[in-house]
Amino acid sequence: MRTPVSPIQIIRVEQGAATVTDDILVTEEPLEIRLGHGPQEDRKEVRLSVTMRTPGNDEELALGFLFTEGIISSTSEVLRVAYCEDVKEEERGNVVRAELHPAVELDPAKWQRNFYTSSSCGVCGKTSIEAVRTQCNTTLTPFGAIDPKVITALPDRMREAQTVFKHTGGIHAAALFDSDGKLLILREDVGRHNAVDKVIGALLASRTATSEDASGQLTTNNYQLLVSGRAGFELVQKCIMAGIPLMAAVGAPSSLAVQLAKEAGLTLIGFLRGERFNIYSGGGVLARHPDRRQDT
Repeated sequence: MRTPVSPIQIIRVEQGAATVTDDILVTEEPLEIRLGHGPQEDRKEVRLSVTMRTPGNDEELALGFLFTEGIISSTSEVLRVAYCEDVKEEERGNVVRAELHPAVELDPAKWQRNFYTSSSCGVCGKTSIEAVRTQCNTTLTPFGAIDPKVITALPDRMREAQTVFKHTGGIHAAALFDSDGKLLILREDVGRHNAVDKVIGALLASRTATSEDASGQLTTNNYQLLVSGRAGFELVQKCIMAGIPLMAAVGAPSSLAVQLAKEAGLTLIGFLRGERFNIYSGGGVLARHPDRRQDT
């Protein structure tokens, strides 16, 4: 079974003295996502994508990826996601196949790219920026007033739940919170976009009354997503595709990310550190607290 961490022996140098010691690294391995589709009597397979990821929650990653790429619109379109057994020994645990419902017709424009997604920038392999933006035409329900006390508490809550980060210090995280700041889902991955897909995939897989309506669509109007790194275009796209109205990042957003956020009505927060943060899109109203002076 693939594990999220890998042991290694290193030479640690401190004050000029070298010592051989054991250490732990974040595991980074390729995951191939395949699609099974078509009528039961004539199933076909598409090798959709390869992404460099940290093993763990791979089924959620595949499900979230299919959703945020616009290949599926609800969980009802997926029969199951499972590891492929008929692969080479060295590929075991690194290939998953999502079985689409026979009634689902694939749009060639959405999968024929066969793009490669690296752990640092998933958008690089897509054929054009226009192809990316056509997948993201969602208009969000506004998040409402931003409570600074809630927002500034999110990073610490996420960090406390990051088990792999505590041991390695070299992994990204994405965390889903409700409007009161309660942690709902946290996932870690060497790729920031994979961590987001895992969160969305976990939300899809939960099939709870609070996360889906009767049609299998996500209902996420009061959720907020926090990412550990910067807020790039693709992460904003995934957040919007999932219908999450607020996204916060520890790092900076890009210009294209802010532009997309404004177009979709996403409240986008960056440089969330300590008691400070910047609002780049939406959320012009702050919740008022009687014990804190607020500018108008």
